[in-house]
Amino acid sequence: MRTLNHVLSAALLGALFVASPVAAAENLDGAWATDGSACDKIFVKKGGRIVFTDTSELHGGGFVIEGNRVRGRATTCDIKSRKTVGTGANAVTHMLASCATDIMLSNVQLSVRQPAPDTLVRIFPGMEGMEMTYKRCAM
Repeated sequence: MRTLNHVLSAALLGALFVASPVAAAENLDGAWATDGSACDKIFVKKGGRIVFTDTSELHGGGFVIEGNRVRGRATTCDIKSRKTVGTGANAVTHMLASCATDIMLSNVQLSVRQPAPDTLVRIFPGMEGMEMTYKRCAM
């Protein structure tokens, strides 16, 4: 079961990176949750670092972006390249990331757009209408 959770976490985190609207990495930095009202149940700050709570998976999904690194509960990805297409709230950032779990390595294409400073929408190119919205957590 743990192996399946790691594979699913890697796939979910990978999916997250399919679309990003902002060119500057610092605009994406922070903790992001599928349910902004559950931020305190998903993330805590320990030693100046944002980490997941022991029960984070019970309260929704989330990830942390720190520069060119993205961390999920069981997955860490290094963004190798990014390209932003368009401008403003309609801009989409496509990223290629190298992701690792305890059991596998994979390259993942992620795309996101940022319609507002504290909202990130992951889009899935080729899957019209499929998207996932995340809210930035104040940490």
